[in-house]
Amino acid sequence: MNIIARIFLNEDRRLRHIWRAAIFFGLVTFGFPLLTQPLAEWVIHKYHIQPVLSAANIAFAEAINLVFALIATAIFAMFERRGLGAYGLPLRRAFGANTWEGFVAGIAMAGAVAVGMYVLGGMQIHGLALTGQALAMAGLAWLGANVLVGLAEELWFRAYFLQSLWKSIGFWPASIVIAAIFAALHYFFKEGENIWDVITLVSLSMMLCYSVKRTGTLWFAVGFHIAFDFMQFFVIGTPNGNLIPQGRMFDVTFNGPTWLTGGLLGTEASFLMYPAIALLWLYIIVRYRPAAVEAATA
Repeated sequence: MNIIARIFLNEDRRLRHIWRAAIFFGLVTFGFPLLTQPLAEWVIHKYHIQPVLSAANIAFAEAINLVFALIATAIFAMFERRGLGAYGLPLRRAFGANTWEGFVAGIAMAGAVAVGMYVLGGMQIHGLALTGQALAMAGLAWLGANVLVGLAEELWFRAYFLQSLWKSIGFWPASIVIAAIFAALHYFFKEGENIWDVITLVSLSMMLCYSVKRTGTLWFAVGFHIAFDFMQFFVIGTPNGNLIPQGRMFDVTFNGPTWLTGGLLGTEASFLMYPAIALLWLYIIVRYRPAAVEAATA
């Protein structure tokens, strides 16, 4: 092969994994959104969708992201002659122990941060914001929306994209690249972002990548992502990007120093996140031994 061919192709004349990863990310992040932008804008105007933090808006945006990620993954699965579940999300393990363990971990982390803010005086609870049927419907709506969040964002960042980078540059460099991209997208496109939230996002992304290495699947990460965001938006009702979640469980106010409450960014940017993340890192290290990972990925 000539020099140009060697840049793009392996010895078997198949596209190198680094380029597969780049094309996958480019399609999901830029290509498909540009192609479908006119349709998305038509839907927004047709149904008068307002820029508010609601379960419906989150579900709409993340359903689109999920479709994009699924299509791109399917394209590369056909190219590599593998099944969709080969990239960390085998359907037979969707409701398995890893998913529920991640779900419990997400509830515990967000709940611990909320309790800390409450005890230290940064969060005040004035009772329930909703009751009866309205509370139940809002809870179901937010749960459904965050199921889409967990599936879409994990399939986008830590399924095919992680595995292709992993094969190309190694696990830790791949995890660092993904964490940097994940944080950058939030930093440049989300109102009120600051360095403290970036630290949280990088730490969480690295931790979720590590959970894939240790458990052999993405289901722990999906379960965690669903539960953590559900707690933030519905149960705690924390601000996110200067927006207040609509249809939250509690009538709460956040009056305290920014280091405690996270300010415009809420739970994610609270300094209480850092020890919580460290404890979950430790849990994953102790809970999932390397030998168990070898068995899971065999």
